[in-house]
Amino acid sequence: MWKALARALAVTLTFSFTFSFTGLLPMIPAAQADPIADFYRGRSLDMIVPTSPGGDYDVRARLIARHLGRHIPGNPTIVARNMPSGVGIGAANYIAKVAARDGSVLHAIMQSIPTAQAIGKSGLEADVRTFHWLGNTTESPNVINAWHTTGIRTIQDAMERELVVGSSGAASPAFIYPNALNLLVGTKFRIVSGYPGGNEINIAMEKGEVGGRGSNVWVSWKRGHPHWIAEKKINILVQVALKRAPDLPDVPLMLELAKNDEDRQVLTFLSADTPISRAFVTTPGVPAERVAALRKAFEATLKDPELLAEAEKTRMEITFTPGEECHRIAEAIVNTPPAVLARAKVLMEGPAR
Repeated sequence: MWKALARALAVTLTFSFTFSFTGLLPMIPAAQADPIADFYRGRSLDMIVPTSPGGDYDVRARLIARHLGRHIPGNPTIVARNMPSGVGIGAANYIAKVAARDGSVLHAIMQSIPTAQAIGKSGLEADVRTFHWLGNTTESPNVINAWHTTGIRTIQDAMERELVVGSSGAASPAFIYPNALNLLVGTKFRIVSGYPGGNEINIAMEKGEVGGRGSNVWVSWKRGHPHWIAEKKINILVQVALKRAPDLPDVPLMLELAKNDEDRQVLTFLSADTPISRAFVTTPGVPAERVAALRKAFEATLKDPELLAEAEKTRMEITFTPGEECHRIAEAIVNTPPAVLARAKVLMEGPAR
């Protein structure tokens, strides 16, 4: 009898425990899978840089690459790869047509690419409206400078005397800005193209091969050559932006030099990409959840104390613009009214004087 009672009690307890445990199962959270982390874990991402090593695009891209992986779920490594071809066109085409469309390829897009697309630049196959913009890292203006030995100190001087400036090619801001000023304002820039990147133009300027640089972002001068500024070895002639930089209050904006409203519209169009002057994108076709994760990681990276401390040591200014806003700016540039684009196209592709 006792054995039968024990067996009955055991069955009852087992049933009760099983029922109670089963009833609790819905209350126990299952381990949540993270598809973003699963995708990026153990991966090596490419960061495509459209210039030769050493310039501002390259230095910024490598700074971002060193820190961004910590903020992406799965903590991938990121490797910078230089692809200097066609003044950013080759790299943009690679991102649009060749690179994997899965969020594993990032790009420090050259700021002139939306403008080049707007005017239908030959050879450009990319549509920046299909890129996923992650964010921008500075709103610093571009500037045209003269080397101190030329004796040219202001933009008015450049209207009276020829100044030879270096450029990487006809699609680069270093060609577009001085060419536009020649044709609309009456400056006497002579543009020498074909340099691989900004560092090579700087060397040419020091050697006396050219008397200035057709464009460089102002923060790049402050970061890379603060002694040139302090020693007045470079004179800033004009700044290209929609508003003057606080530390260049007496240097005119390019659009302020316009002689009439039509010219001002064109020069404003040529200045409109300043808010995305050092932006980062990924390829078309990336799943929305990965784009959201990359944008969140990019913002966190630009606010990361370690990145900011490293940037401060190299005098690199960092300001964040969200990816969604960058996309709106790029789209607005591409959708500029045809009448303005027609005049801009002449300035961007016509002969430089």
